[in-house]
Amino acid sequence: MTEAIAEPTPYTALRASGPLPLDGSLSSPHWSAAPRSPCFVDMATGKPAILETQAALLWDDTHLHVGFWVQEPFPEAQFTERDSIIFRENDVEVFIDGGDCYYEFEMNARGTVYEVLFVWRDAFRRDPRFAAAGLDPLGPGAYSFGGDYDRKPESFWEGTHPRGTRWAFRDWDLPGLQAATHIDGALNDRTVRSKGWTAHVALPWAGMELIAGGRPVPPSVGDVWRLFLGRFQLLDVADKQVQAAWCWTPHGVYDTHMPHRFTPVRFSGEVVG
Repeated sequence: MTEAIAEPTPYTALRASGPLPLDGSLSSPHWSAAPRSPCFVDMATGKPAILETQAALLWDDTHLHVGFWVQEPFPEAQFTERDSIIFRENDVEVFIDGGDCYYEFEMNARGTVYEVLFVWRDAFRRDPRFAAAGLDPLGPGAYSFGGDYDRKPESFWEGTHPRGTRWAFRDWDLPGLQAATHIDGALNDRTVRSKGWTAHVALPWAGMELIAGGRPVPPSVGDVWRLFLGRFQLLDVADKQVQAAWCWTPHGVYDTHMPHRFTPVRFSGEVVG
């Protein structure tokens, strides 16, 4: 039985004092001075992960910056086509809660990106701004989504979230998104033992009006947003592969789509370093 999971611990995001180079290496002094998360833990149990993952957040007037430090002795990434189901291999992930909607970003060590915008169906019916933004639940890239669940008969269609289902818009992209990775070792080469890889995701505030849900963008000093930062990892166990799910704030179940469990992030006016 899963142990009780503590409430998420808030994090304070500091301001960057200047431009951040987007090469994926996180070698800028800004990142060295930014407070890092604890090492990621198992999403369901909260127990320590066997490989280290940490993250940090910085912000400025134009972007929210997310950095990941990923320990992986044999980095692997095969998907090269944008919006492939990246979580089926090894990745890092960022979710941003917008109240009536939320945004999902995934990226593998190659830098291949996957994005989805989710809108709760009850909100879509009553809030005209989603349709005004061009979101069409009957469009070719729209799907009904019940969340990550165990497919028992009672939850097969609706999932297990008390708010019910949501529309998933797979053809929605965050305007101006930039992301890069850097391999400290070798990619897709098991003859070389690597240290791992790093990733830098730059999410532009100018494209987040829909996600912000009426909140100012960029945020005002002291504002709090909720973000999920996680990692999926395939592990070889004997003659089988299992997929581990590790994250900053555990959820108590293997379900990333639980915005109330996301990490609260307070935006500070303090400049990093």
